[in-house]
Amino acid sequence: MISRTSRPDTRSRLLLYLLLVLVLAIGALLILFQLRPHSYHGWLLESPKPAADFTLTSGSGERVSLSDFRGKLVLLYFGYTYCPDVCPTSMAAIAEAMRQLGARSEDVAVVMVTVDPGRDTPEKVAEYAAHFNPDFIGLSGTPEEIAAAATPLGIYYEKRGAGGENYTVDHTATITVVDREGRVRLVFPFETTPEEIASDLAALLR
Repeated sequence: MISRTSRPDTRSRLLLYLLLVLVLAIGALLILFQLRPHSYHGWLLESPKPAADFTLTSGSGERVSLSDFRGKLVLLYFGYTYCPDVCPTSMAAIAEAMRQLGARSEDVAVVMVTVDPGRDTPEKVAEYAAHFNPDFIGLSGTPEEIAAAATPLGIYYEKRGAGGENYTVDHTATITVVDREGRVRLVFPFETTPEEIASDLAALLR
């Protein structure tokens, strides 16, 4: 009688043991997944260097410096409001990435700097950036100030076309990510998808 009644208890203990092993295995897999290095879609700088600070003018007339955003990730995009295709595509991708980040987007500042200061007033760039997201910041300045912001980051831009106001601006179409400590950390090439941008930013925010 003792051996017969002990069999159900033995099975219960065995099932409990197997359940415990399964729970521990799942926990270990989750830990390993979290510790696994993120595979970045953008160009990751393994030895990031401090981004050169710059100061430009916002739509409200305030002077805004890159260093003002210390403690946040900063997405820097250099473009212009008359851009027919590349700039709206890139800005829309950033806006969608911010939407996908949800509440974590509060730790990201998106800043568009014009490469066409002759036509893009601070108010105009601010309005353009806000069209994609009300929290996006648009900045402009003198040609010398724009050059001081763009050149250290390797941003190229040059007017093309006829004189007067009928011209386009060839420019680098990448998105530069400056980390919380003010270092250039990541560069997204043109046509990086919103999902890829959001994934990389989420990894940097961890």
